[in-house]
Amino acid sequence: MAPLSIDLKAPNGTKYTQPTGLFINNEFVESSNGELLTSIDPATEKVIASVQSANAADVNKAVKAAKAALTKDTWKLLPGSDRGILMSRLADLIEKKRELFATIDAWDNGKSYKEAIEGDLIEAVAVVRYYAGWADKTFGQTISTTHQKFAYTIRQPVGVIAQIIPWNYPLCMAIWKLGPALACGNTVILKPAEQTPLSILVLAELIKEAGFPPGVVNIVNGLGKDAGTALVNHPLVDKIAFTGSTETATSIMGAAAKTLKNITLETGGKSPLLVFDDADLDQAVKWSHFGIMSNQGQICTATSRILVQDGVYDKFVKNFVETTKSVSKVGYQWSEDTYQGPLVSKAQYDRVLQYIDIGKNEGAVIATGGSPISVGSEGKGFWVAPTVFTDVKPSMRVFQEEIFGPVVVIVRFKTEEEAIALANDTTYGLGSALFTTDLERAHRVAQEIEAGMVWVNSSQDCDPIVPFGGVKQSGIGRELGEAGLEAYTQIKAVHVNMGNRL
Repeated sequence: MAPLSIDLKAPNGTKYTQPTGLFINNEFVESSNGELLTSIDPATEKVIASVQSANAADVNKAVKAAKAALTKDTWKLLPGSDRGILMSRLADLIEKKRELFATIDAWDNGKSYKEAIEGDLIEAVAVVRYYAGWADKTFGQTISTTHQKFAYTIRQPVGVIAQIIPWNYPLCMAIWKLGPALACGNTVILKPAEQTPLSILVLAELIKEAGFPPGVVNIVNGLGKDAGTALVNHPLVDKIAFTGSTETATSIMGAAAKTLKNITLETGGKSPLLVFDDADLDQAVKWSHFGIMSNQGQICTATSRILVQDGVYDKFVKNFVETTKSVSKVGYQWSEDTYQGPLVSKAQYDRVLQYIDIGKNEGAVIATGGSPISVGSEGKGFWVAPTVFTDVKPSMRVFQEEIFGPVVVIVRFKTEEEAIALANDTTYGLGSALFTTDLERAHRVAQEIEAGMVWVNSSQDCDPIVPFGGVKQSGIGRELGEAGLEAYTQIKAVHVNMGNRL
């Protein structure tokens, strides 16, 4: 049996002790069958660590621990303000170890350390603090009926929550889900992505250190087909919150329907970015590049379909390609000037290269990139050159299907109506962006785009106080903001007879 913690030294010199067990009832424990998940550095293909992998029996223990914690006085009767104190304490602990978390996610995921420390960690701390402030503010209401009756509502926690997160933002995605769930008084079983199991176990140590009672947060690494399926089908789980592919979400929704489990789903995207003739072209190019090439293009909201009006199309393409070549330096996670690290896994690497071949075969023109590349002298790692397709038709698969990598298609349009039609020509509806200096057009087009979010003259804006989510096959429900609390509370109506006689 593998040890429950090991000492590691990251490539940037950081030394730390990595927990490797399942986190159940505030303790790290072995899996019941001894199976392990292996974490790989996507830059070198070397093993970082192996962690315990949960099966159905382990999931059952975690769910029962969460159910017991939900009904214990130590959590059930804890005032909201005290939950907020625990969460604020957790935020402080994360902030103190921000360099460690950035190191682990860069190593485990392949994203640059700079992006992790300057983006992910700032956001994670902000989200915890934001929801800590909400912990004592989830009120019900009083409702006037007649002088002989009195009614009021109570907002109560949903119960035991199964949370399944993706690999593109390991720590942030965990925090997005834990924050509102804990603020509202639920208990949680969190399953990290099997590709990135490490940083969430360090977070588990801090959850215990912050003072959360045993069983309130449980973490079970494992394969989706084993741990994920067991969570979704468990009769004591009251809600499933999932972020990942639309295909997996469809399966989860079908399984949840059998017991009418509450669900929140944040799934795939093929987000459009519209550039009109009157746009500030320099800003449009910079934001468009950021919107697809940051985080290796492994972003559910990535603006991977750029739609450009005829009058500026040629100039935009020229500038965009030049920017991609000059800015998107592909390199190891630890280099200060690295913009794009390796893709997260061999499977994702193969998927992206397959879609590049599909685009070529469909007749799209590669303006830059379009191939794997080598970094370093060992010939290892999952590196793909930032790729720009032009002469793309809306019927092409590279226009319609989510690639989830550093690949963008650029399409021209003539009129505002055509731009809106192209933007909405997708089964997805997560993010979208538009660039114009015409204020009326900005609001008009924003209303017509079928997406849960619209960025005007920017891309990928995200703030803990603003709701995040999609329409169509991009999901159900919202995360972040006050709207994110709706997913983790249920309303109970209480009718009081004040003297009405039968």
